[in-house]
Amino acid sequence: MSSESHTPAPPDYEPHIGESRQYWRDIILGVNDGLVSMFLLVVGVVGGGLDTGQVLLTAIAGALAGGASMAAGEYLATKSQDEVLEAELTLERIHIREHRDMELLQLRDMFREMGITEEDVDGVVSAFDRSDEAMLGAMKALEFGVVDSERRSPIKAMVMSGLLFLAGSLPSVVPFLIFDESRPALALAAVLALGGLFAVGVVKARVTRGNILSSGLENMAVAGVGGLVAWFIGDAVGTSLS
Repeated sequence: MSSESHTPAPPDYEPHIGESRQYWRDIILGVNDGLVSMFLLVVGVVGGGLDTGQVLLTAIAGALAGGASMAAGEYLATKSQDEVLEAELTLERIHIREHRDMELLQLRDMFREMGITEEDVDGVVSAFDRSDEAMLGAMKALEFGVVDSERRSPIKAMVMSGLLFLAGSLPSVVPFLIFDESRPALALAAVLALGGLFAVGVVKARVTRGNILSSGLENMAVAGVGGLVAWFIGDAVGTSLS
């Protein structure tokens, strides 16, 4: 009696995260920086003895300044990076036109490093040699590590970073609009900020397919340790000034 072997069905096809992939740095950095930096700010000034109104003014000023700084920084950094790449591509076009043999040799070496066998590499390089644009595209991806679909827009990076910083600031600002006393407001800010950090860690783990619990707790731990340091520094400064 023969038994048939059954090949298990392959898992369902899981799509990539797509066009948002290149902006996840801005998403995580913006909201995380807002949550952490504003929480540490309010912890420090409450530890220094400021009343609720003073903390609120400090927090709002810090949120606006931080959001503007984050937005401007991301815009300039992304734009500068794109300008450097364009300058490199302009030079690469000259290399392809004037020093083609050297570029083909470089392309051959990169394909070998990728695992293309010796018997196949000549045909692959010859195919790219037929088109300057194809060759430029290959050099762009292999030499500079850039593909057009992964390039970041300076405007989008600016808006995401600035607005998400402000969103991350809210858990540390809103409680001081609700309470008249700074200690209860700080307690609520701690709960909201740490909860927000845990949520960011969970989202990051879902995108990276990591461990949700450890990612969330790691994000909380960073702010927790920073909060303790900020409290003692604020308390020490407030005591020395009183």
